[in-house]
Amino acid sequence: MEKENVFYATGKRKNGIARTWITPGSGKITVNNKPVEEAFPNPMARLVLASPLALVEAQDAYDINVKVKGGGIMGQAGAIRHGITKALLLADPELRDVLKRAGFITRDSRVKERKKYGQKGARARFQFSKR
Repeated sequence: MEKENVFYATGKRKNGIARTWITPGSGKITVNNKPVEEAFPNPMARLVLASPLALVEAQDAYDINVKVKGGGIMGQAGAIRHGITKALLLADPELRDVLKRAGFITRDSRVKERKKYGQKGARARFQFSKR
């Protein structure tokens, strides 16, 4: 496999981690060796992960291969979006301004807060009763 014109980036969101490779091509997106329609049956998730390509009007310019693990469906879609964005920046640094304004470059750092000991949840407390 030739290494030039292959751009790699890692995208993350919540617990999802997406290793993303983009190459100039016809617009084929593969997730975990499956077509994107099979990997993400939810059309909203497909819309999220393809949004950087739609924004820079490059849907048919790159072939995208993604290995994603961890998290749920929308977390994985967000991780793929982040990975595609970072790889697009490596391919064409002039896209930075457009992608930055859309908020795609910044990693969404919100993750689930851990449960605290002696309590019901991360923030939930047991009901207080004086008597």
